[in-house]
Amino acid sequence: MSILVDENSRVIIQGITGHQGMFHAKAMLGFGTKVVAGVTPGKAGETVHGVPVFDSVHGAVKSTDADTSMILVPAPFALDASFEAIDAGIGLIVIITERIPFHDAIRIVAYARQKGTTIIGPNCPGVISPGKCKVGIMPSGIFEQGTVGVVSRSGTLTYEIVNAITESGLGQSTCVGIGGDPIIGSNIVEVLKMFEGDEETESIVIVGEIGGTAEENAAEHVKGMRKSVYAYIAGRTAPPGKRMGHAGAIIARGKGTAESKIAALNEAGVDVAKHPAEIAELIKGG
Repeated sequence: MSILVDENSRVIIQGITGHQGMFHAKAMLGFGTKVVAGVTPGKAGETVHGVPVFDSVHGAVKSTDADTSMILVPAPFALDASFEAIDAGIGLIVIITERIPFHDAIRIVAYARQKGTTIIGPNCPGVISPGKCKVGIMPSGIFEQGTVGVVSRSGTLTYEIVNAITESGLGQSTCVGIGGDPIIGSNIVEVLKMFEGDEETESIVIVGEIGGTAEENAAEHVKGMRKSVYAYIAGRTAPPGKRMGHAGAIIARGKGTAESKIAALNEAGVDVAKHPAEIAELIKGG
């Protein structure tokens, strides 16, 4: 068991004929993901690494029974690509594309919630259940099947922490990169609820960062959870008044600081690591 994706997921890639689409299609196929189709308007009849390409998501779903989509199209086309996937009945959409205009992201998330579609991202590394399925751009070699669930706002920090977890011998059940933009589909609390119901997940790691209140909200939710939760918060030494990192990493009127997030998580009983590699030590010692 895992969350969001597994060995039965049937995946399409919107934008598969672009450079990034072709590269990551090959990587996902090599990981064992069932990539059943690609979608690029005007390219129907072509193939990419043996995967058939369709003009529309509707045509791809009708021919392949796809249930999951990864979107890799340029930002100006992400709104239409997302709406097309939602209207075609895709249940899970992972939006890798970055720099999607905020108003477009708001419309995508609102329409998906109205239709009951789960969105991961935008501007995220994707979702991976080691040994089963990868829908994203994460480096496959650092993941190992195990019992730790990871939900993260940062792709790069995810890789560092996952690598430490793998080297410790624990491995991961599912890793979810939710993205660091101010407007995202699924938030930390929603992913925590999924992990809480997953029999394969024994402990959970939150990889947060400065800005917003997502980690404080997660801390309130953690108080009612049965499983052990650990965390790392990036941005402890971020200089005030300087733009850096993700668009969502904004501290306003003293709220959203690393100190406030760490205090909220500690108060909820969550051990917070001082550096990424310490996460594995905390889990093994917990």
